[in-house]
Amino acid sequence: MTSPKPKNSSTPENEPSPGRRDGSNAKPRARPVRSHSRYSPAEVHEIFRRFSVQRPEPKGELEHINAFTLLVAVVLSAQATDVGVNKATRALFKVADTPQKMLALGEAKVGDYIRTVGLWRNKAKNVIALSEALIRDHGGEVPDDRDQLVKLPGVGRKTANVVLNMAFGQHTMAVDTHIFRIGNRLGLAPGKTPEQVEQGLLRIIPDEYMRHAHHWLILHGRYVCKARKPDCPVCVIADICKAEEKTNDVPAPLVEIAPLEPVGKIQ
Repeated sequence: MTSPKPKNSSTPENEPSPGRRDGSNAKPRARPVRSHSRYSPAEVHEIFRRFSVQRPEPKGELEHINAFTLLVAVVLSAQATDVGVNKATRALFKVADTPQKMLALGEAKVGDYIRTVGLWRNKAKNVIALSEALIRDHGGEVPDDRDQLVKLPGVGRKTANVVLNMAFGQHTMAVDTHIFRIGNRLGLAPGKTPEQVEQGLLRIIPDEYMRHAHHWLILHGRYVCKARKPDCPVCVIADICKAEEKTNDVPAPLVEIAPLEPVGKIQ
């Protein structure tokens, strides 16, 4: 945690703080977060229509074999990159693609496979614990219910939403750092918490686009509307976008983008 900056002794004692006319030392109020989308239903529909043309069948970038390996991969992806997780799980999933096999492998050996992933010790413990819970409470199957999923060790709401969407085709919205940024930067679904952004997106996204909306937003945030600086010249919704940081009003050509390989489910 950064330490507070020392007071500048050269500043006159009675000089008003920057941005304050009354001379008080109170911090200026933070800009309030909008609670509603800045976009009309027609604009939202057009945004996702363009995303659907650009990526008709978007895929998640976490490699997996089945619902169980998807669940494990998402648990491992917390505070880690998909690329890093994939490097670790390719070998792991060859020897353990079910809860029973993972449990038989044991925590120490699971740890050996995922040692390159951040927080690997705690994650290895969670993978074994969730494998035990799946066998004990669900007959070795991954449940298709959020309330049951979040009871599993290491599984939170975001992880549950990813699994429900990717493994079971449910219309969920898993808000990661990319989607949270887009929701607020664009004013698409502003919120102070991931769940507020999630609920805002669920309210405005047309049902016909909900199946893939999660992936469209993640990919847009990862490759176009980047954290440090949005790459507006390659954005297909630049003319609709209402972000203050926008640097371009001309949308990029709307053409289909080939998915990165390998991605998603391993055949």
